[in-house]
Amino acid sequence: MKKYKFLTVMFAMLLLVLAACGNKEEATEDNSNANENTTEETPVTNESSVFPLTIAQPEGYAEVTLEEQPKTVVAFDYGFLDTLDALGVDVAAVSQQSLPKYLSKYADEATYKNAGALKEPDFEAIHAMKPDVIFISGRQADAYEELSKIAPTVYVGLDTQDYVNSFKVNTELAGKVFGKEAEATKALEEIDAQIAEITAKTANLDEKALVVLASEGELSAYGPGSRFGVIHDVYGIKPVDENLEVSTHGQSVSFEYVLEKNPDMLFVVDRDAVASEGESGTKAAIENEIVSKTNAVKNGKVFYLDPEAWYLSGGGIESEKAKLASIQEALQ
Repeated sequence: MKKYKFLTVMFAMLLLVLAACGNKEEATEDNSNANENTTEETPVTNESSVFPLTIAQPEGYAEVTLEEQPKTVVAFDYGFLDTLDALGVDVAAVSQQSLPKYLSKYADEATYKNAGALKEPDFEAIHAMKPDVIFISGRQADAYEELSKIAPTVYVGLDTQDYVNSFKVNTELAGKVFGKEAEATKALEEIDAQIAEITAKTANLDEKALVVLASEGELSAYGPGSRFGVIHDVYGIKPVDENLEVSTHGQSVSFEYVLEKNPDMLFVVDRDAVASEGESGTKAAIENEIVSKTNAVKNGKVFYLDPEAWYLSGGGIESEKAKLASIQEALQ
């Protein structure tokens, strides 16, 4: 009898042990399934998935490969700085020589390093920063070799022959490098919508325009394919002269030339407003006795374009929006 009771107790204890083991295995399996479900429901993001990133460069500049997302950034080109700023990308150093007012926060030397003049970078200061990348354009072309010895140097100047597409390439590049692709895409969609509004208005516009840069009483004219040729090439406003020399500095012209061509619309980029101290005298110089005889002046269609957006920082998200807004206003 005692032996029977002993076996009964032992059997009961064995059942308890087996039940406990079963519960433990079930719990382990449940936890495993829970982890699998968590992994499936929470996608893993890898911000550095585009790296190493190889960037093609125009002729004369070496291909650049970025091994990882840059943290210390030097930006000389104000248009690209504009884009980085609009996308919320931190920049360590800029040329503080002649910053556009809307980018004036970068003049704060307590927060941002001064990378030197636009055409004379401070190589020593830049080297001391140990930057991960340097963005340049045409004004820094002569300093390219020296800068590329310090850090990967990327050329982000615009192609005037393919202005909008080169601007888009730069914007998309900024988005890809700094993990801001969605923001870049949204900005470009907004700009495309503005361009579509303008071309809808200019499609049947018969008026012809002339674009000039005014500097110290002298005029340089720009036509299709030139620095300011986007007015004709992209926005669709007909040029009054299709044979203007295509160059960075435009074709030097006289006031008599303006009268001879007699534009219906005259767009003026006032360089003096950003390149010289004191009040600009461009308006008085332009609307003189000779030019006042043109259709543009007679019909009140002389438009003074924002020199910061058009001369200093073109090719940035904000500057391109500002340029489009000025053209839309002119077409009202």
